Amino acid sequence: MMTLEQRYLFDLFGYLHIPNALSKNELEACQHASARYINSPSEKLPPGFAIDGKRHLHGFAFDKSLEYLTRHPAVWPIIRELTNDKPRLISGTLQVDHPGEPAAGGLHCAREGFGWESTRYETHHGKIYCDDIIVFPYLDDVFPGDGGLIVVPGSHKACFPRPDTLFNDGLFHDVEELPPGIVNITPKAGDIIITSELMTHGILEWRPLDRMRRILVLRYKPQHAGLPIPFPDEIMAILSPETLELIETAHYNHIKEIVKKDT
Repeated sequence: MMTLEQRYLFDLFGYLHIPNALSKNELEACQHASARYINSPSEKLPPGFAIDGKRHLHGFAFDKSLEYLTRHPAVWPIIRELTNDKPRLISGTLQVDHPGEPAAGGLHCAREGFGWESTRYETHHGKIYCDDIIVFPYLDDVFPGDGGLIVVPGSHKACFPRPDTLFNDGLFHDVEELPPGIVNITPKAGDIIITSELMTHGILEWRPLDRMRRILVLRYKPQHAGLPIPFPDEIMAILSPETLELIETAHYNHIKEIVKKDT
């Protein structure tokens, strides 16, 4: 399952930064695949795929190199532990930040958006359980000052609601310096970030004029949670059997075949 170091850091900060998670060949394959999706005219996209602003819907299914990331060896043991060996993929969007595009929204988390009872984070028998997980494989470098993901470390275990006036009212448009307590995570291409939806987080506008930021946004819940069929038939038809099992709903006590394998 998770290593002792991963378990301690995730419990302490609410997120993990896994450097160099993807090999050079894996990264290049994902970069080429994402470029094909991004550069395809909407009318020429395969059935089931569509572009909604910066969101390229169901991007994980556009190419097998991207689909592979849903069960990548660097994150699979972590996903298994956080879901108590009952994982379910509920969405997988390719998100693209183009130069000069403003960031959408401010600080947010599941607790603030859906209520305190909406998401769980607990520890049992020396392991972590979290029922709303986000995995971000990065396909481009992010450097300090570029923008991108910001988080409030430790906020996944906050016992009190965040005051509206805290952290610049939760808004960061045209803010030059982040207030104390906010961290801008700057992964490199091939790194992966794993966090809980309970973590208070947001996105800074992408500042570089000569580079974009491409990430997959993979969301996981326990197998008994979420909508019965989160993907259209056209997407289901091109997924591998292992991925089809990963997105299936199942009873609390059911053990999926995919969790019986380390990779």
